[in-house]
Amino acid sequence: MNSPAFNHRALLAFGHDVVMSVLAWMLAFWLRFNLDIPAGFLQILVDRLPYVALVHTLVFWALGLYRGLWRYASLPDLQRILVAVGVGALAVPALLSLLELGVSVPRSVYLIAPVLLVGAMSGSRLLYRAWKERRVLGVIRYPEANPVLVLGAGSSAAALLKDLANSREWRVVGLLDDDPAKRGGEIVGVKILGPFDAAGETAQRLGVTHAIIAMPGATHSLRKRAVDLCTAAGLRVMTVPAYADIVSGRISVSALRKVELDDLLGRDPVQLDDAGLHGLLAGKVVMVTGAGGSIGAELCRQIARFEPKLLVLFELNEFALYSVEQEFLAGRRGIPIACVIGDVKSAARVEATLARYRPSVVFHAAAYKHVPLMETDNAWEAVQNNVLGTLRLARAAQAHGVEKFVLISTDKAVNPTNVMGASKRLSEQVCLGLQRAAGTRFVMVRFGNVLGSTGSVIPKFREQIARGGPVTVTHPDITRYFMSISEAAQLVLQAGWMGRGGEIFVLEMGEPVRIVDLARDMIRLSGLGVEDIKIEFTGLRPGEKLYEELLSDRENTSSTTHPKLRIARADGASGETWLADLERWLEQTRYPGDDEVKRDLTQRVPEYKPAG
Repeated sequence: MNSPAFNHRALLAFGHDVVMSVLAWMLAFWLRFNLDIPAGFLQILVDRLPYVALVHTLVFWALGLYRGLWRYASLPDLQRILVAVGVGALAVPALLSLLELGVSVPRSVYLIAPVLLVGAMSGSRLLYRAWKERRVLGVIRYPEANPVLVLGAGSSAAALLKDLANSREWRVVGLLDDDPAKRGGEIVGVKILGPFDAAGETAQRLGVTHAIIAMPGATHSLRKRAVDLCTAAGLRVMTVPAYADIVSGRISVSALRKVELDDLLGRDPVQLDDAGLHGLLAGKVVMVTGAGGSIGAELCRQIARFEPKLLVLFELNEFALYSVEQEFLAGRRGIPIACVIGDVKSAARVEATLARYRPSVVFHAAAYKHVPLMETDNAWEAVQNNVLGTLRLARAAQAHGVEKFVLISTDKAVNPTNVMGASKRLSEQVCLGLQRAAGTRFVMVRFGNVLGSTGSVIPKFREQIARGGPVTVTHPDITRYFMSISEAAQLVLQAGWMGRGGEIFVLEMGEPVRIVDLARDMIRLSGLGVEDIKIEFTGLRPGEKLYEELLSDRENTSSTTHPKLRIARADGASGETWLADLERWLEQTRYPGDDEVKRDLTQRVPEYKPAG
């Protein structure tokens, strides 16, 4: 027998339902005889009443109706009531017939009583919930709560409205949805007032200053449109958590957060080949260089999902390595990690690390990436770190039997106008040159800017807005490609699995974004206007282009089985002779100046055209 928990609430509910079964039986007789029960049938009612009460007592207790709380009564509770009353409706006449007491009971009573009992049991629960939520007769529990509009009228919105029913902070006054079939309907007592386009007019009419986007499963473009309409109407916009977090149960749908730039510039989720990535990473030793950087750390997080045998975190910056180590110790205790401080330019340190841990897969994310910083006084350091570091790590990978080596490249390697881009293009050529040898398979992945990465424009804009401005943009027409850190890392893993050696994967970056529009969006999301925070144009910095490219004039792409990945077809370097000459240049003892480095780069990277 599935007995409910023995507590006072369960006993009260149990007693209520047994009393309702008795009253339903009596009322069924009363209705059957048009409110005037003959004396003979009144005696039959009284005589059979103990049997009716006994049957329902046993059925209700046995079916465990009292696990749920009345305050949260819902459709599953109604289903349980229907089953219990249905069983009782069959058991009562069966018992009375067995005892030869059922002949004199009017048959219509057997039909009327269960209907009345379902209404009494379910109605009591719903009335109790309405009373607890102060919804009886339309009474609002917390009238002082902030009125808010909800955009989206699906299952997530319904769950959100239920969660916010007892909120002292938010009071939902209306829903908006573009589906005309939903227009004029209600969800949890809240009316669907119109389409998204009506956000401004509806907010003004109802005195609303906040909006919640409740469409976690919708496409990015639809969510972005909803955010744009709300911000254009001057509303402060919040959103529910990501769909995956809600489904997993990690976060409630009412765990609201402010809309971030990722919500405006982000894209639809990446579909990963989990089976293929498990084959690449599960049970293997995986090494990530630059593990403390934005991309490197996110790669580590994504790799951990596939349960590697050991994750080797290779990083030069002590604090960055410490930070990612503490993150893993706190949240990913099941994944063994090795934290190695080292410089990819150090052949001895790289050699010792690969000899000790014998990784099967290496993701090389260590690089100097700040364009203006690498143009003046640091050109040779950029070449040393980005090219020599790649060469030494790649040769060590070959020597120690690494199965796959994945180089994180950049769109700045395409027709580069700066040292950083030229050095990354040279790194690609190094991997292409080494691919001529059997063994390690080299895969290169090229993508654009990553939202919120260290040293990127977004943290800079955020700091400038916090200080009250101005926000500095180099040029009114400058554009860049953007993707989220999570998407970039996932696509790097996908490309790493798909690559067979010698490919340059180009990530589908969507449409380029004007940086000045980005600045305006960030100002607006902070709750301010461009009249509050000024935007100043400072002029292009050394080595900076107005726009980035994903392919050079000499490259073509071919499609892959993944919609967000293409392969660039480009000629590599000419093998060991070319590599040996490059290595001699990189290992020279004298320290060349910036102009000399740039001149040498133009000879080794034909596409490189130094700015100015």
